[in-house]
Amino acid sequence: MKLILGSGSPRRRELLAQIGVVADDIRAPDIDETPRQAELPRPYCARMALQKARAVPAEPDDIVLCADTTVALGRRILGKPESVAQAAEFLLALSGRRHRVITAVAVRRGDRVWQRDVVTTVQMKRLSDEELNAYLATNDWQGKAGGYAIQGPAGAFIPWINGSFTGVVGLPLAETAGLLQAAGYPLWKDRA
Repeated sequence: MKLILGSGSPRRRELLAQIGVVADDIRAPDIDETPRQAELPRPYCARMALQKARAVPAEPDDIVLCADTTVALGRRILGKPESVAQAAEFLLALSGRRHRVITAVAVRRGDRVWQRDVVTTVQMKRLSDEELNAYLATNDWQGKAGGYAIQGPAGAFIPWINGSFTGVVGLPLAETAGLLQAAGYPLWKDRA
């Protein structure tokens, strides 16, 4: 049995390491992440995690772990910005408001799939032009849902969350540990 992390995210590797899990292999899935017309954020996020888990090639006894993180402002999905202008648009929309960060996790072993999603409410302070421009200049927004990462410089803009900090980073550890155990991964046993 091998554990395959279906993600190219270094943050997810770091989070797994916090609970003593090191993937045997990393295989980032290549799927179309375009939301369907009128698709709501939470079902979209769950669909992405499931599609990723199914897209990763694995042997029948291997365990595949995939996740998707989505920033939702009301019914609107804020994905990864494609430009600095789009990152600025996202951050201005989030400025001074609460939003939700949804991370869905899917674990597959053979034909069985275990899934959970975690919703965290996040408050972003009202950003000044100086703060916005200085943050955009860091390029930390690149590849980040909603245009920011709570564990980076944008953490200074987040005075309050209600939910899972690790879920906002990209992998809710308590829920992920439970899913891995359900799939038969020896989480708290000697894996040597």
